[in-house]
Amino acid sequence: MTQRSQKELMLAGELYVASCPELQADAQRAAEWMARYNATGAAPATERQRLLSELFAEVGADVYIRPPFHCDYGYNIHLGAGVFMNFNCVILDVCAVRIGAGTQIGPGVQILTADHPRDPALRARMLEFGRPVSIGCNVWIGAGALILPGVTIGDDALVGAGSVVTRDVPAGATVVGNPARVRPADHVADQR
Repeated sequence: MTQRSQKELMLAGELYVASCPELQADAQRAAEWMARYNATGAAPATERQRLLSELFAEVGADVYIRPPFHCDYGYNIHLGAGVFMNFNCVILDVCAVRIGAGTQIGPGVQILTADHPRDPALRARMLEFGRPVSIGCNVWIGAGALILPGVTIGDDALVGAGSVVTRDVPAGATVVGNPARVRPADHVADQR
């Protein structure tokens, strides 16, 4: 049996070391791509769509991401048709990030799959791991929200601005706060 590479371990959600040459090369490629993408502020939407398709695993029709945008690798990002992300969003994509069609994401939102061992001896060895994030269709995520590793957000859910989502969000639910908790829709102010 052959030993798996650090990239294979990362993609499987197992402990890995991010400083290996293969992952460093992938991160460099993504950094170069971000420099090009983030310089497209006045470029036509078709140019941005072409660049997104160049790096991401999947890009549906009419996806719009306002630069600046930041990610680790890009190749673990799957976007459904009509996804909108406002300025200054971050996706740490050491594992799959799936965002369903029609989802709207406010400025400064962070979607994080990267995680670290709780055991300090493992952290000292520079080991980390990831847990995938899945966001359904027609979800609205307010400005500055944090979506933590391993979270699933159901279709038609709403995440209030500034919320820290640490647990799964049921379809159609509204969550707000730190940590985010389900709230009845009539108790949530307009979170723009």
